[in-house]
Amino acid sequence: MTVQHPGDELPVAGAPAAAPERTRDAERTRAEILAVATAEFADRGYAGARINEIADKLSTTKRMIYYYFGGKEQLYVAVLEQAYSRIRSLEQQLDVECLDPVEAIRELAGLTFDHHEAHPEFIRLVSIENIHRAEHIAHSEALSGLANPAVDVLGAILERGWDAGLFRDDVDALDVHQVISAFCVFRTANRHTFGAIFGRDMLDPARREHQRRMLGDLVVAYLTSR
Repeated sequence: MTVQHPGDELPVAGAPAAAPERTRDAERTRAEILAVATAEFADRGYAGARINEIADKLSTTKRMIYYYFGGKEQLYVAVLEQAYSRIRSLEQQLDVECLDPVEAIRELAGLTFDHHEAHPEFIRLVSIENIHRAEHIAHSEALSGLANPAVDVLGAILERGWDAGLFRDDVDALDVHQVISAFCVFRTANRHTFGAIFGRDMLDPARREHQRRMLGDLVVAYLTSR
Protein backbone atom coordinates (compact mmCIF):
# COMPACT_ATOMS: atom_id res chain seq x y z
CA MET A 1 0.00 0.00 0.00
CA THR A 2 1.49 3.31 -1.07
CA VAL A 3 0.30 6.65 0.25
CA GLN A 4 0.85 9.75 -1.84
CA HIS A 5 0.47 13.40 -0.98
CA PRO A 6 -2.73 14.74 -2.60
CA GLY A 7 -0.70 17.52 -4.19
CA ASP A 8 2.06 15.33 -5.61
CA GLU A 9 0.44 15.25 -9.04
CA LEU A 10 0.30 18.63 -10.73
CA PRO A 11 -3.18 19.45 -12.07
CA VAL A 12 -3.63 19.84 -15.79
CA ALA A 13 -4.60 23.38 -16.76
CA GLY A 14 -8.29 23.72 -17.49
CA ALA A 15 -9.22 20.32 -16.04
CA PRO A 16 -12.30 20.90 -13.83
CA ALA A 17 -12.25 17.38 -12.40
CA ALA A 18 -8.86 17.90 -10.70
CA ALA A 19 -10.25 19.26 -7.42
CA PRO A 20 -12.85 16.48 -6.88
CA GLU A 21 -10.26 13.86 -7.81
CA ARG A 22 -7.76 15.35 -5.38
CA THR A 23 -10.44 15.27 -2.66
CA ARG A 24 -11.13 11.61 -3.36
CA ASP A 25 -7.41 10.84 -3.26
CA ALA A 26 -7.08 12.59 0.09
CA GLU A 27 -10.07 10.69 1.51
CA ARG A 28 -8.65 7.41 0.24
CA THR A 29 -5.25 8.19 1.72
CA ARG A 30 -6.76 9.04 5.09
CA ALA A 31 -8.75 5.81 5.02
CA GLU A 32 -5.62 3.77 4.22
CA ILE A 33 -3.67 5.40 7.03
CA LEU A 34 -6.53 4.83 9.50
CA ALA A 35 -6.83 1.16 8.52
CA VAL A 36 -3.15 0.44 9.17
CA ALA A 37 -3.05 2.65 12.28
CA THR A 38 -6.08 0.85 13.72
CA ALA A 39 -4.31 -2.50 13.50
CA GLU A 40 -1.07 -1.03 14.88
CA PHE A 41 -2.68 0.65 17.91
CA ALA A 42 -4.90 -2.36 18.60
CA ASP A 43 -1.92 -4.74 18.51
CA ARG A 44 0.68 -2.62 20.30
CA GLY A 45 -1.29 -0.11 22.34
CA TYR A 46 -0.88 3.64 22.29
CA ALA A 47 2.54 3.61 23.94
CA GLY A 48 3.90 0.72 21.86
CA ALA A 49 2.68 1.84 18.44
CA ARG A 50 5.23 3.62 16.26
CA ILE A 51 4.43 6.06 13.48
CA ASN A 52 7.50 4.84 11.59
CA GLU A 53 6.07 1.30 11.59
CA ILE A 54 2.76 2.57 10.26
CA ALA A 55 4.57 4.56 7.57
CA ASP A 56 6.65 1.54 6.54
CA LYS A 57 3.54 -0.62 6.14
CA LEU A 58 2.02 2.09 3.95
CA SER A 59 5.24 2.59 1.95
CA THR A 60 5.11 6.27 2.86
CA THR A 61 6.81 8.62 5.30
CA LYS A 62 6.21 9.72 8.85
CA ARG A 63 5.98 13.27 7.55
CA MET A 64 3.09 12.28 5.27
CA ILE A 65 1.10 10.82 8.16
CA TYR A 66 1.70 13.99 10.15
CA TYR A 67 0.49 16.00 7.15
CA TYR A 68 -2.90 14.31 7.40
CA PHE A 69 -3.28 13.89 11.15
CA GLY A 70 -0.83 16.22 12.88
CA GLY A 71 0.85 13.71 15.18
CA LYS A 72 0.63 10.36 16.96
CA GLU A 73 -2.00 11.42 19.48
CA GLN A 74 -4.20 12.99 16.82
CA LEU A 75 -3.94 9.84 14.71
CA TYR A 76 -4.85 7.68 17.71
CA VAL A 77 -7.88 9.85 18.48
CA ALA A 78 -8.96 9.63 14.82
CA VAL A 79 -8.72 5.82 15.07
CA LEU A 80 -10.89 5.85 18.19
CA GLU A 81 -13.41 8.20 16.60
CA GLN A 82 -13.76 5.97 13.56
CA ALA A 83 -14.07 2.80 15.66
CA TYR A 84 -16.81 4.25 17.86
CA SER A 85 -18.65 5.94 14.99
CA ARG A 86 -19.04 2.61 13.17
CA ILE A 87 -21.02 0.94 15.95
CA ARG A 88 -23.04 4.10 16.57
CA SER A 89 -23.88 4.29 12.86
CA LEU A 90 -25.07 0.68 12.86
CA GLU A 91 -27.31 1.35 15.86
CA GLN A 92 -28.90 4.32 14.13
CA GLN A 93 -29.57 2.29 10.99
CA LEU A 94 -31.52 -0.32 12.97
CA ASP A 95 -35.21 0.08 12.10
CA VAL A 96 -36.62 -0.65 15.54
CA GLU A 97 -39.86 1.27 14.95
CA CYS A 98 -41.17 -1.63 12.88
CA LEU A 99 -40.61 -4.10 15.72
CA ASP A 100 -42.38 -4.57 19.02
CA PRO A 101 -40.22 -3.42 21.98
CA VAL A 102 -39.15 -6.94 22.98
CA GLU A 103 -37.99 -7.84 19.47
CA ALA A 104 -36.34 -4.43 19.11
CA ILE A 105 -34.25 -5.08 22.23
CA ARG A 106 -33.26 -8.48 20.86
CA GLU A 107 -32.26 -6.93 17.53
CA LEU A 108 -30.13 -4.26 19.20
CA ALA A 109 -28.43 -6.80 21.46
CA GLY A 110 -27.76 -9.04 18.45
CA LEU A 111 -26.33 -6.13 16.46
CA THR A 112 -23.87 -5.34 19.26
CA PHE A 113 -22.98 -9.03 19.58
CA ASP A 114 -22.26 -9.29 15.84
CA HIS A 115 -20.26 -6.07 15.69
CA HIS A 116 -18.01 -6.85 18.64
CA GLU A 117 -17.30 -10.35 17.38
CA ALA A 118 -16.47 -9.06 13.89
CA HIS A 119 -14.29 -6.21 15.18
CA PRO A 120 -12.00 -7.50 17.94
CA GLU A 121 -9.73 -4.52 17.25
CA PHE A 122 -12.51 -2.29 18.61
CA ILE A 123 -12.50 -4.22 21.88
CA ARG A 124 -8.72 -3.96 22.16
CA LEU A 125 -8.82 -0.22 21.46
CA VAL A 126 -11.46 0.27 24.17
CA SER A 127 -9.35 -1.75 26.62
CA ILE A 128 -6.25 0.29 25.75
CA GLU A 129 -8.08 3.56 26.21
CA ASN A 130 -9.33 2.39 29.62
CA ILE A 131 -5.73 1.71 30.61
CA HIS A 132 -5.12 5.38 29.78
CA ARG A 133 -8.21 6.33 31.83
CA ALA A 134 -9.99 7.67 28.74
CA GLU A 135 -7.67 10.66 28.58
CA HIS A 136 -7.78 10.75 24.78
CA ILE A 137 -11.53 10.26 24.49
CA ALA A 138 -12.05 13.02 27.04
CA HIS A 139 -10.37 15.50 24.72
CA SER A 140 -12.35 14.50 21.62
CA GLU A 141 -15.46 16.54 20.88
CA ALA A 142 -16.58 13.95 18.33
CA LEU A 143 -16.39 11.09 20.82
CA SER A 144 -18.21 12.97 23.55
CA GLY A 145 -21.20 13.26 21.21
CA LEU A 146 -21.14 9.64 20.09
CA ALA A 147 -22.92 8.46 23.24
CA ASN A 148 -26.16 10.09 22.13
CA PRO A 149 -27.13 7.67 19.32
CA ALA A 150 -26.84 4.60 21.55
CA VAL A 151 -28.85 6.23 24.32
CA ASP A 152 -31.43 7.63 21.90
CA VAL A 153 -32.10 4.28 20.19
CA LEU A 154 -32.36 2.40 23.46
CA GLY A 155 -34.39 5.16 25.06
CA ALA A 156 -36.94 5.05 22.25
CA ILE A 157 -37.31 1.27 22.62
CA LEU A 158 -37.72 1.54 26.39
CA GLU A 159 -40.32 4.30 26.04
CA ARG A 160 -42.45 2.08 23.82
CA GLY A 161 -41.98 -0.81 26.21
CA TRP A 162 -43.09 1.31 29.15
CA ASP A 163 -46.09 2.65 27.25
CA ALA A 164 -47.14 -0.92 26.45
CA GLY A 165 -46.66 -2.02 30.06
CA LEU A 166 -44.01 -4.54 29.05
CA PHE A 167 -40.84 -3.23 30.70
CA ARG A 168 -39.96 -2.45 34.28
CA ASP A 169 -39.61 1.27 34.86
CA ASP A 170 -36.64 1.33 37.24
CA VAL A 171 -33.99 1.15 34.50
CA ASP A 172 -32.74 3.60 31.92
CA ALA A 173 -31.04 3.34 28.55
CA LEU A 174 -27.53 3.38 30.02
CA ASP A 175 -28.40 0.47 32.33
CA VAL A 176 -29.40 -1.65 29.34
CA HIS A 177 -26.45 -0.47 27.25
CA GLN A 178 -24.11 -1.47 30.08
CA VAL A 179 -25.57 -4.98 30.31
CA ILE A 180 -25.38 -5.59 26.55
CA SER A 181 -21.87 -4.15 26.26
CA ALA A 182 -20.62 -6.12 29.27
CA PHE A 183 -21.62 -9.44 27.73
CA CYS A 184 -20.28 -8.63 24.26
CA VAL A 185 -17.01 -7.06 25.39
CA PHE A 186 -16.23 -9.81 27.91
CA ARG A 187 -16.86 -12.52 25.31
CA THR A 188 -14.21 -11.09 22.99
CA ALA A 189 -11.76 -9.39 25.36
CA ASN A 190 -11.46 -12.38 27.72
CA ARG A 191 -11.55 -15.10 25.10
CA HIS A 192 -8.03 -16.36 25.69
CA THR A 193 -7.91 -16.26 29.50
CA PHE A 194 -11.40 -17.77 29.77
CA GLY A 195 -10.38 -20.52 27.37
CA ALA A 196 -7.14 -21.26 29.22
CA ILE A 197 -8.90 -21.49 32.59
CA PHE A 198 -12.18 -23.17 31.65
CA GLY A 199 -11.28 -24.90 28.41
CA ARG A 200 -14.05 -23.24 26.40
CA ASP A 201 -13.55 -20.92 23.46
CA MET A 202 -16.24 -18.28 23.83
CA LEU A 203 -15.96 -17.51 20.11
CA ASP A 204 -16.48 -21.14 19.09
CA PRO A 205 -18.74 -20.98 15.99
CA ALA A 206 -20.65 -24.02 17.24
CA ARG A 207 -21.81 -22.07 20.29
CA ARG A 208 -22.34 -18.73 18.57
CA GLU A 209 -26.12 -18.84 18.08
CA HIS A 210 -26.60 -20.17 21.61
CA GLN A 211 -24.66 -17.26 23.09
CA ARG A 212 -26.34 -14.70 20.85
CA ARG A 213 -29.77 -15.97 21.87
CA MET A 214 -28.69 -16.13 25.53
CA LEU A 215 -27.79 -12.42 25.48
CA GLY A 216 -31.21 -11.50 24.12
CA ASP A 217 -32.91 -13.76 26.65
CA LEU A 218 -30.99 -12.24 29.55
CA VAL A 219 -31.80 -8.64 28.64
CA VAL A 220 -35.46 -9.33 27.83
CA ALA A 221 -35.94 -11.44 30.98
CA TYR A 222 -34.59 -8.62 33.13
CA LEU A 223 -36.62 -5.89 31.44
CA THR A 224 -39.86 -7.84 31.63
CA SER A 225 -39.40 -9.07 35.23
CA ARG A 226 -41.51 -7.56 37.95
